[in-house]
Amino acid sequence: MSTLTALARAQAVATGRAQPIATVRHLHVHDHPMVLVPLAMAGEANAPLAALAGTDPAAPRLLVVTQPRDRDERFRFADHLGRILISYVDSFADLTEDVPVDRGKDVRTRYADAPQLWVPNPGGEDFLRLLGRSTRFRAVDGEHPVPATVPLLGRWLTFLANSAEVPGSSLLLNAVQALGTHWATGQSSAEDAQLGVLLAWIEEGAAAARAVENGPVAGPATDPEFDNRVLAPLIERQAPELPEVLRELMLPTWERMWRVLGLLRRLPAGERVAQRWGGDKDAYTAFARYVAEGGAPQPRRDGAVAAAARLQRLESAAARYAVQRAFDDPLILAEYRLAGAAFAGTVTLAAPDRIDDSGKRPVLRPRIMVRTSETVRVEPGTSLTSPSRPGQKARVVSVSPVAGSGEFDVLLELSGGMGRKLVAEPGSVPAVGERVVLTTLSEEFRRSGALPDVSETPWTHGGPPVFEEPAPARGGPAGLVSTPGGSAGQPDE
Repeated sequence: MSTLTALARAQAVATGRAQPIATVRHLHVHDHPMVLVPLAMAGEANAPLAALAGTDPAAPRLLVVTQPRDRDERFRFADHLGRILISYVDSFADLTEDVPVDRGKDVRTRYADAPQLWVPNPGGEDFLRLLGRSTRFRAVDGEHPVPATVPLLGRWLTFLANSAEVPGSSLLLNAVQALGTHWATGQSSAEDAQLGVLLAWIEEGAAAARAVENGPVAGPATDPEFDNRVLAPLIERQAPELPEVLRELMLPTWERMWRVLGLLRRLPAGERVAQRWGGDKDAYTAFARYVAEGGAPQPRRDGAVAAAARLQRLESAAARYAVQRAFDDPLILAEYRLAGAAFAGTVTLAAPDRIDDSGKRPVLRPRIMVRTSETVRVEPGTSLTSPSRPGQKARVVSVSPVAGSGEFDVLLELSGGMGRKLVAEPGSVPAVGERVVLTTLSEEFRRSGALPDVSETPWTHGGPPVFEEPAPARGGPAGLVSTPGGSAGQPDE
């Protein structure tokens, strides 16, 4: 937990209300999302019990498995859920848009929008991941066939679950994590995992949160008391009222999900949210076209090289997401200022037309002096970036304390982001009196490490097996030896 988040939690305890820990929204909230509230049967590995799904807050679709141990009924549930989800994701595969590439010299085409699926909590994401794994390899013919929508559902659920692991992706989101990114409550993280309590802290305060602590759970696990007292007897006698009982159980969570979306929409979106959503549209476009072309299901597990490549992508996405959040949100950037990775100050001197002619050709290298009251923990030679000018680098030339004031003068040399001439474009160099924030964070592209081809890896990591010629036996023909006092052909003992 960061220092400012700990402070926000303490303030939440003191005031009895959740405290904002972000000034902007750091995720994309779709205008037409799909909400899915799943329930699983206790004691059974990912056995679906029910689900509320849909895109209309006033008209949720209820799917129920009246006998979760019945294999055929479970696949009928998957078939019905598949029809709903596939119809939704396919609805975005109509309109396309052109995206400039290679600095505008060329364009590529992608779908103009992408689907967005919401579940109540991380357990809902895990449920979808397991449901996708258990359905995407099912055969549509043979001894135990399933409807064609079942394996297709599994492939889409796997795609969405994998995307949820990518920091900054908004294709599959859970309400608990989305709220926790923007508000801090006066309770523990474990208590925040209950959607009803977390939402009450934000909307009404601690007193309202205590009142809903024992309310309906948001799934996918059900309340053991409800299982024993209500659910088990209904399933045992195959009661016709089971669907209505489950609907009443899940409706409060369904309504809360749409209130969460309303809360998040009230926050202004961060500047770089649209950029990350563009990456989601690219991912959706690639997978939708792969499925349409008859591509194979995702493998059960990644090979060594594929796993390493995926880990690299996730690490890069996490680093990029952290920087983008800080650049979009002054409250998050304040965390880095506390840690010494950033400082704010005022420009006191500026030489926007300074030319460096010490090299083979003259280059534009303006210098500015920034005075700051914050302790500067960067060394000369360090490269800094300003969130207001992310394409520009500021190299620290010197750091000098101002006598008797407790302040520091930081001399910086600028490069990039000023045009290609020897005269800086207007506004590209900070002017005297301008307030600037400088940080060691950078959005600069980082090339991933080179990975070997699968054929170049050892057999322990998926490469080709190694066959070695057996060494010839001692004496005589291969496999035969001569022993003293004996005849050839006797095996050596």
